[in-house]
Amino acid sequence: MSTQASSRDALFAYALRLGDTSLVLGHRLSEWCGHAPELEEDIALTNIALDLVGHARLLLTYAGDVEGKGRDEDRLAYRRDVFDYRNHLLAEQPNRDFGHTILRQFLHDAWAVELYERLAGSADATLAAIAAKAVKEVRYHVRHSGEWVVRLGDGTDASHARMADALDRLWPYTGEMFERTAGEAELAAAGIAVDAAELKAAWTARVSAVLEEATLPRPADGWMQSGGLRGEHSEHLGYLLAEMQFLQRAYPDATW
Repeated sequence: MSTQASSRDALFAYALRLGDTSLVLGHRLSEWCGHAPELEEDIALTNIALDLVGHARLLLTYAGDVEGKGRDEDRLAYRRDVFDYRNHLLAEQPNRDFGHTILRQFLHDAWAVELYERLAGSADATLAAIAAKAVKEVRYHVRHSGEWVVRLGDGTDASHARMADALDRLWPYTGEMFERTAGEAELAAAGIAVDAAELKAAWTARVSAVLEEATLPRPADGWMQSGGLRGEHSEHLGYLLAEMQFLQRAYPDATW
């Protein structure tokens, strides 16, 4: 394989990783539409879900362009099976209750804001433009989810207990956000991608500050779940895709 082809594959994989994570989390968050605890929060969660799907559209479109095999955003979103997805395992975890959802969102948002702030300076003009748009939105997202984490963690005994349970369940999925995909180091060295490992210190500082204010003890970094970036997913992604892809699976090439 030529160096040029190897770099193209790495860039495709990188855009796919970011696009898949935004798409899966956006779909998962959209499941709250009509079910949130209050109308204002219902609208907020739906808007955040739409932002994430918007990021996914841009990133998957770019991934398809880089790949050069005629796959657009729709084909990448609706015509791939579970094992072809490269999203973070954290994104596909089920909603359980509102506290679990908002904590999952905060753990992701704290990563996303660090990522897109750096990626806005990418040597790749398309990635830089996508990140410049996304960073304005994820700064709002992390403020919103962080405030809820503090409110629920430092709230009643019941809300604190639920947040503590959510933290125990979700923390083992955070390590994967700082794993590098194949070829990512070379992209980072060229100023195109952000080295995922370099995000951890800033992410840890931001998350630790919010957890402390929420009176939630930060779990120790132990064994972490891994596999989403290699297409090894939890059972939850299959159910999510079955719902998300139903129309295209049942009626291929259907249009409005």
